[in-house]
Amino acid sequence: MNTSYVLITLAILLPITKAQAAGFVNIDCGGTSAHTDDIGLQWTPDSNYPFGQCANTSFLNNNKTQYNTVRFFPTDDRKYCYRLNVTTRLRYLVRATFLYGNFDNTNVYPKFVISLGATYWDTIVIIDAATPVVSEMVVLAPSPSLNVCLFNASSGLRFISTIELRQFNGSMYTSMFEDQYFMFMAARVNFGALSNASIRYPDDPFDRIWESDAIKRPNYLVDVAPGTKKISTTKPIYVNRDDMPPVKVMQTAVVGNNGTLTYRMNLNNFPGNAWAFTYMAEIEDLGPNETRQFKVVLPWGPPINDAIVNVQENANGNYRLYEPGFYNVSLPFIASLLFRQTNDSSRGPILNAFEVFKYVAINFGSLDATAMTGLVASYSQALWAQEGGDPCLPTPWSWVQCNSETQPKITSIDLSAKNLTGTIPQELTSLTGLVELYLNGSSLTGSVPDFSGCPNLEIIHLENNGLTGSLPSSLGNLPKLTEVYIQNNKLSGVIPKGLLRKNVVFNYSGNLGLHPSREAKNNLIIVFSTVGGTLLLLFSAACYLCKYEKKRRKGGKIGRFPTGQLNLLSELDSEPAHRFELSEIEDATENFEKSIGKGGFGSVYYGKLNDGIEIAVKVHNTESIQGIREFINEVTLLSRIHHKNLVKFLGYSQEEGNNMLVYEFMHEGTLTEHIRGPPEKKISSWVKRMEIAEDAAKGIEYLHTGCSPVIIHRDLKSSNILLDMNMRAKVSDFGLSKLMAEGFHVSSMIKGTFGYLDPEYYATQEFTVKTDIYSFGIILLELMSGYSPLSKEHFGDDFQHIAEWAREHIESGNIHAIIDKSLEPTFEIQSVWKIAEVALMCVKPRGMERPSISEVLKEIQEAILIEQKAATSRVESIDIFDRKPPGFAPIDISNSAFYTESFVKPSLR
Repeated sequence: MNTSYVLITLAILLPITKAQAAGFVNIDCGGTSAHTDDIGLQWTPDSNYPFGQCANTSFLNNNKTQYNTVRFFPTDDRKYCYRLNVTTRLRYLVRATFLYGNFDNTNVYPKFVISLGATYWDTIVIIDAATPVVSEMVVLAPSPSLNVCLFNASSGLRFISTIELRQFNGSMYTSMFEDQYFMFMAARVNFGALSNASIRYPDDPFDRIWESDAIKRPNYLVDVAPGTKKISTTKPIYVNRDDMPPVKVMQTAVVGNNGTLTYRMNLNNFPGNAWAFTYMAEIEDLGPNETRQFKVVLPWGPPINDAIVNVQENANGNYRLYEPGFYNVSLPFIASLLFRQTNDSSRGPILNAFEVFKYVAINFGSLDATAMTGLVASYSQALWAQEGGDPCLPTPWSWVQCNSETQPKITSIDLSAKNLTGTIPQELTSLTGLVELYLNGSSLTGSVPDFSGCPNLEIIHLENNGLTGSLPSSLGNLPKLTEVYIQNNKLSGVIPKGLLRKNVVFNYSGNLGLHPSREAKNNLIIVFSTVGGTLLLLFSAACYLCKYEKKRRKGGKIGRFPTGQLNLLSELDSEPAHRFELSEIEDATENFEKSIGKGGFGSVYYGKLNDGIEIAVKVHNTESIQGIREFINEVTLLSRIHHKNLVKFLGYSQEEGNNMLVYEFMHEGTLTEHIRGPPEKKISSWVKRMEIAEDAAKGIEYLHTGCSPVIIHRDLKSSNILLDMNMRAKVSDFGLSKLMAEGFHVSSMIKGTFGYLDPEYYATQEFTVKTDIYSFGIILLELMSGYSPLSKEHFGDDFQHIAEWAREHIESGNIHAIIDKSLEPTFEIQSVWKIAEVALMCVKPRGMERPSISEVLKEIQEAILIEQKAATSRVESIDIFDRKPPGFAPIDISNSAFYTESFVKPSLR
């Protein structure tokens, strides 16, 4: 793969004035001149950046000059990077902004990846041309520079509008994990905001962007408890401690006058481990006998001791910052805040602001990074050397290839005709993974170095330079060497005997002073003879294989689906599935007496085999080639997949033109019957409905992640989820399923069931695993509401589809409007919220925005756990402050010591 990584060094050279704090860098990407914006930030154009092109977005009439231009990059496999000079071991906020503005006049919304050096940062997904996408990372600088890189565009053109750097005070955003993890900003909210406007510099001297809670975004800050009110003050707030939120943010708050505060919000790039802290200040003057105390509700594990918040007491008075939270907590992609007033408190809880950062593991790069840094430093003015950062990760430099190890090594360097001067860099002689080296066609001088530190070296090209001196004897000791090209240099002396004894393609012509010893001349002929014989042998073998392949193809099966049904059905002979005799099926079904279902494929009949096993027999009624293909497809797939949450396939029968599939009998029928059937069949337990969703998700997860290649069902719907006698769910009907090589989409004729059909698949005729995710989201909405996907009766003329109808209610916070009235009222509303939110994620219009089935399954299981805990301990709801986080976290928050140290953040000054 031809990849490249280019960079610009932008040192912190901006003048420091009263209008801008020290440690600020503001890069206007695509800009042409320096300017100062309306809040006093000074912007420097990247006009010296030699790569990409500039485009104009000013038709948006944006009042910020820095958003009127972008720099965009071609649709290649390269990565393009900006380098920011920093001070090692200082903490910084790095911010990148992307305002599309249809700069390319295509209306193709881009999606691409950004990284900080070798470390993944974020996936940029543009969904609105006029709305900027902002992404932030907080880092403890591990080196003197940070590289902001754009790569891996899966749609549209990569582009960037601005890059910003903000230096923090040494004690802000401390973390015990900061040497191993960067922190990705997922949420920063100003509660009780007086307007929709964000608060940033100069109100925040560190220019953090505090988003107003008044902004109405889909499914963001919903589930607000009744009695929630905004309050504000004009009095100064003491904030000079901890993470120093701005005074203006702390002067507003929300209070729960009815005793509770609850919010739910989307968290980008979650689930994961997080740094999560709230900011509180008592900004009301309480009476002498009034108190404000509230507790954090934890749903799992033993209760945390002393989990009581008393803002006034902990902050040492009114109008002072108090910052409770956790350094490390495991969060889902939808976070929930829940605070409840204690019985002895006269005032409800208060909340001024909130921040969440996700821990992102630092990728420290390839093993050869240090050596390559020294190499490119010698050629800093050359374009090829301005690729900075790691030479291999996330993708390699244009002139480098690397292996695929976790800490990769360089395997190939191609600096042919790069106008190299001076001696061959010594850094190249320490690359232990190096296989190929191309330094030909330059002006290198000096001698050929000792490459014994490169034991895997196979190919060396040094021709057409000005090298002098003799060849090192160590060259002949390289165990894997196969090619050496040194012609047209000024080398002299005797060729090492070890080199001539090896089976090496060796060209040393044009070096008048270089020669083999007399006794070695015959060996030189042998070298070339051996190579020629080897090539002849390989050529003969290739010819033989070619003839064999032609012969095999001529006599064997050519296509997977030859013309005619008999040839199609003959393919089943190689399948491991059991083949039933027609007479067996007739005896078991008593000549197909009892029909238990009917669909487009035909009828389903009940039967019982001689050994007492109950079966369901699906009889295909079509004689078309397409129907036979679906029959064969189902036999082929079901013969090879086995999972407790997939309907068990027992075999097939093909005789006298009858094509039949034999399954285990599912006593309780389809899920559809139990959510929209007669009252006596309806499942009224919310927990049971979630357990059915969990079972189905496990079956789909097996198809998506447990099969190779991946299997896409393509026709998921409630009638294809069957229930056994224990009301456990299994996925059925694989007639439309397709195998898919991982990472590829598949084009196909539109098939599926309206109502469950992914709109993106319908528009593009290309399906992926996210096609199944959309259908499963519809099933989740059915389980919640009891309604069918398409219903004028329930959704009205304005809402013809369950996804549209549910989205409006969920995003407005009216969750009760979509809950099935036949459900028992004992459910926990927080578990319903979880399912509603994951369902909305599943039915997003664009597949790239939908979660994986594994993420969906995790949310369902957490919702079930909420119900289970509520049933046994009556602990309410889910909360942002989770229990013991998985993964790297060495912290157990179930003990009071951790609570004291982490929930109440200690002062570090």
